[in-house]
Amino acid sequence: MSIPTASGPLSDVRVLDLTSVVMGPLATQILGDLGADVITVEDIGGDTNRYMGPGHHPQLSGIALNLMRNKRNISLNLKHPDGREACLRLAEQADIVITNLRPGPLSRLRLTYVDVAERKPDIIFCQAQGWPTDTPEGDRPAYDDVVQSASGIAHIYEQQGGEPRIVPSIIADKVSGLTIVYTVLAALHHRDRTGEGQRVEVPMVPTMQAFVLVEHGADAIPEPPIGRTGYPRVLTADRRPQQTADGWIHMLPYSRENYVDLFRMGGRDDLADDPRLESRATRSAAVSMLYAAVLEVVRTRTTAEWLVFCEGHDIPCSAIVDLDDVVAGFPVEVHPVVGPYHVISPPTRFDATPASVRRPAPLIGQDGDEVLAEVGYTADEIAALRDADVLRSR
Repeated sequence: MSIPTASGPLSDVRVLDLTSVVMGPLATQILGDLGADVITVEDIGGDTNRYMGPGHHPQLSGIALNLMRNKRNISLNLKHPDGREACLRLAEQADIVITNLRPGPLSRLRLTYVDVAERKPDIIFCQAQGWPTDTPEGDRPAYDDVVQSASGIAHIYEQQGGEPRIVPSIIADKVSGLTIVYTVLAALHHRDRTGEGQRVEVPMVPTMQAFVLVEHGADAIPEPPIGRTGYPRVLTADRRPQQTADGWIHMLPYSRENYVDLFRMGGRDDLADDPRLESRATRSAAVSMLYAAVLEVVRTRTTAEWLVFCEGHDIPCSAIVDLDDVVAGFPVEVHPVVGPYHVISPPTRFDATPASVRRPAPLIGQDGDEVLAEVGYTADEIAALRDADVLRSR
């Protein structure tokens, strides 16, 4: 199939992707959407995300169809000296290397920053793992659930008066993946100015600690603390979708005028005149009462009536959208092996250098011959790697 030319702002950047599961592959998917030439080095057995749920092909789950797009794939046995050498030769032609291998396995493979920088001194080398590499926990395995627990996110539910819980989304993987993207782009900018490569690190637990403390650091941030962690508006139990007369909606009145209009519409003139609406400070102090009152008032009208009302009174709101409808709203493309699938479109917009989806998710080892030939391997050398089970082809 014909591959469109990359138009994104990173169209002159090559990324060597030594990541797996979701965090790293999400980061490299975004870089690929932005135009980068992403070469994924995959284990001979295939990445975990290929098998995360069903799909119409045994190597391509619904998750993998988008996570692995805009990438070329080579499948190498990195434990074999020839596989390691092939990986290093690919790194020599890259601008950025990203890995989520823990320090121990990375050292045993001899694919650390020092190893790569010997061959490519100006490389941007990103390590992403659970904890910082210079801590006692640095070589511990860590997945999303563990990181949510270690970073304080699970404790938020306890602060709401319940038991610790995990957010029903792999939020740590995804936030850390986004952090990888802006980290390597900042390092690339530094290299463009100075010519200097460097190792950068994205440890998941500190990343998520910083994420959750944006608002939940709250009164514990001043030193000495004024109070405990936890942002009251977000923690109130009545901060949730509101049931209407015939469905569900989420309204978020913010200003005094929003609350007055809403309460009058719902027949609660007594609340419309409540002095606790007067200022941000008084509304914040009374947030539990206000949110409970909103839940009561919203039941008096249908979802459609409230949507019209909110639009007319500049009150932020949305109907509760079914996740299946969200998927259905994305365009359908045809994968050359799988067939039709929904492409989760790049969310950012560039007037001059638009992001794009150019390559469908590859099968394991699909592009191995091509990428090795680009770094100087002959057809006979590639065949020898395949015969020695160092290289897997589709």
